[in-house]
Order: sequence, then structure tokens, then C-alpha cells
Amino acid sequence: MSAEGDAQLATRLAVEAGQLLVTVRAELTAAGAASWQLMDSGDLASHRFLVDELARCRPDDAVLSEEGLEDPRRFTADRVWIVDPLDGTNEYGERGRTDWAVHVALWSGDRFIAGAVSLPALNLVFATDPPPTLVPQQRERPRLITSRNRNPYSAVIVANALGADAVRLGSAGAKAMAVVLGEADIYVHDGGMYQWDSAAPAAVALAAGLHVSRIDGSPMVFNERDAWLPDLLICRRELADAVLRALWGE
Repeated sequence: MSAEGDAQLATRLAVEAGQLLVTVRAELTAAGAASWQLMDSGDLASHRFLVDELARCRPDDAVLSEEGLEDPRRFTADRVWIVDPLDGTNEYGERGRTDWAVHVALWSGDRFIAGAVSLPALNLVFATDPPPTLVPQQRERPRLITSRNRNPYSAVIVANALGADAVRLGSAGAKAMAVVLGEADIYVHDGGMYQWDSAAPAAVALAAGLHVSRIDGSPMVFNERDAWLPDLLICRRELADAVLRALWGE
């Protein structure tokens, strides 16, 4: 095990994987590669980098990665790294888009030990240590961030109930970090998500002091045997009760 702390390792891996993705994207774009080649090559390069670095730096830890085979050690391991080598693959494959991310999180027992989300095209990284500082908001209408391609039913309910303005972005990491940055106030999603989509964004959002839960208000639990974890709510704490009441009428 390296002397590098878990939080520092998570941040470094998110940044360096992101830098690798930026390089791959630039080189293949210059070579005239098709978008599917960008997406496949980026996913694979970032996955290999993250897995190799975790094997070198944390050989005793298990890894759950979107692009990897199941690591059966995670069912009994105390420490599990949950990574998404390229969150927002479609956006990565589109020239000029910046709403894609790298997710790296460490789950132990029933909580996060570390986490980082990088937005490589913007040269930004958000981590659990040091945690992001939230900016006070004084909007007249809350701003809800949602998917580029679909309106989750939960997002429609919340937007209508709270009179929220809707903003669209690509990756889950980009959407969650928009709330961290203060560019949005609510991110609610249902109907399709895996643990690697939400782990690092949830870890960073919790560290920043945001409300993070399932859309029924229950806590997010990771490293479950089933990688499917289909819904997520990240919002400013002062809006959490109103959002949950809108969803469940309580």
C-alpha cells in the first residue's frame, strides 16, 4: 500500500485519468476518428489506467468499475473502490462538449472514505478532502438540472411543484457538480443508474454539505451485490424537505 492517503489517491486518479482522456480525445479527433472510436478508446484507456493504479497502490482493495469484470472480492472486502472511467461517454464523443467526467470513490463498511469527480474538459476536480465550499444562493426560482435526452418523471414532478427552472447537462457527475458549484440547486434522477454513476458524485456532494439520498429519502448504500442503483437526489439542504414532499406528498 502506498504512503499516499486515500483522499489524495482518489483525487490524483480522477485528475490523471481525465488528463489521459483529454489526450486520447485530441489525438483521435486530429486523426479523424469516428465518435464511436473516441468513446471506446477513451473508456478503455481510462479504465486500464485506474485499475492498474489501484492494483499498484491498493492491491488489497476490491474494485467495482463500469468497464471491468466483476471483482468477487468486493462481496467480502471492507474497502471497495467504485469507479466510472468515463461518465458521459456520449458527450465525450461529441466535439466541443465539456459535460463528461471521471468518478473515483472508496466505500468502506457503510460510508465513503474518499471520493473525487473530475471534469477534465474544464480542468476542474472536486474531492471529499478538502471538501468543496458551497456558495450561498438567492435565486427567486430554484434551478433543477436534468438529463439532456429525457425528462425523468421525478424531475418533472419536482420542477412543477417548486416552480423550478430546468437546465440540461450530460453526465451524472457534471450534473451533480453543477449543484456543488451553485450553478443548479437540485439534481433528481430516476429510471436508470448504476453504483458507479452515483458513488463519487454522492461522496463529494455529502462532503460539501448537500442533501444526498434516494428519491424516497432513504440513504444511499453502495457496494450492494446488484450494481443497479436507479435513483438519486442531490440538492441544497434547505430544499430537501420541499423536494421530498413534492415526490411523495408528505
